[in-house]
Amino acid sequence: MSALLIVDFLPIVAVGIALGPLLDRWSRRGVLIVSDLVRAAVFCVLPFADHPASIVGLAFVAGVATGFFRPAVYAGLPNLVSDADLPAANSSLQTIENLAWTIGPVLGGILVAAEGPALAYWLNAASFLVSAFLLARIPARRLQAEQVESRGHWGDVADGLRLVVRSRPLLTVLVVWNVALLGSASINVAEIVLAKVSLDAGDVGFGILVGATGVGLTLGSLVAPQLLERLGTRGAYGGSLALMGIGIGLAAVAPAFWVAVVGVIIGAVGNGAAVVSNVLLVQRGAPDHLRGRAFTVIMSSNYVVLGLAMVGAGVLVDAYGARWVFGAASVAFLLAAVTAAVLVAGVKGAQQPDLEEAAEPGASRV
Repeated sequence: MSALLIVDFLPIVAVGIALGPLLDRWSRRGVLIVSDLVRAAVFCVLPFADHPASIVGLAFVAGVATGFFRPAVYAGLPNLVSDADLPAANSSLQTIENLAWTIGPVLGGILVAAEGPALAYWLNAASFLVSAFLLARIPARRLQAEQVESRGHWGDVADGLRLVVRSRPLLTVLVVWNVALLGSASINVAEIVLAKVSLDAGDVGFGILVGATGVGLTLGSLVAPQLLERLGTRGAYGGSLALMGIGIGLAAVAPAFWVAVVGVIIGAVGNGAAVVSNVLLVQRGAPDHLRGRAFTVIMSSNYVVLGLAMVGAGVLVDAYGARWVFGAASVAFLLAAVTAAVLVAGVKGAQQPDLEEAAEPGASRV
């Protein structure tokens, strides 16, 4: 299980560090379709895998495909809708994804219990084929305004790193979300202990907490456009992170299980809204010909922090218990909220003209 969890996110780190420029040089539609076809093939083979090493290896291949797919989706979305509709588009995408993550495990559990894992694998493979078919209906030019002529692979990698450091919106997301992920990692590790040990709610209680997280994430991503419209980026982003801190803090000191559930829902609502703000800041802060690299650099950094923080969180849970770790997560979210309020204040003046300088003068576009 540990190996499966590692190969789920390790390829995203590798793609972000070494292969991000391919998302800007290659056709984004082509990347999306090939990624879906590769994942469909993986899940067609999985029913015949009879050794743990084979399963982990196939999961790694699927992880590499996902490492290309996710940033390509986020990078291409601004070309499909107007800037005014971009918050709502991101909200719809995140809401559907969160809802699927909430319902999917339940359906998968029912399928596995009834028919074994093979049927779940086949249906998952079919879902990727449907996705590839739908993506093929989108004209390639609609997902990519321009492509860049390479300055050499590592020069292209350096352009992406330089962009993230020089762009205030991208630097904001890089710093703020890495701080927030210290809290998220702590919750991921401590949640089962909080439910089963601290609150004595057993397996059912843990399941309820996981479900509450999914509900909160869905609601948060759904209301994100309204928050952005009423509060602006600074208020919505900082406020969402503060809500995460308040909700998780409530769960940490909860005298009863139902209070913890309410706290987890509140925190997850903030999380769902903050993710939409994250994506929007990167999409608006990076020019199209560098946007794929911007997402891969930030996502790889996020997953490195998440992985290391989860290791540390395990030690802290054993030493101090789940309540203290939830409390520390609350502090991390509140610190991220303050950092966001400070950094986002200067975002408006640091848009496209400055970002164009992130690429070297010799980088020609085709």
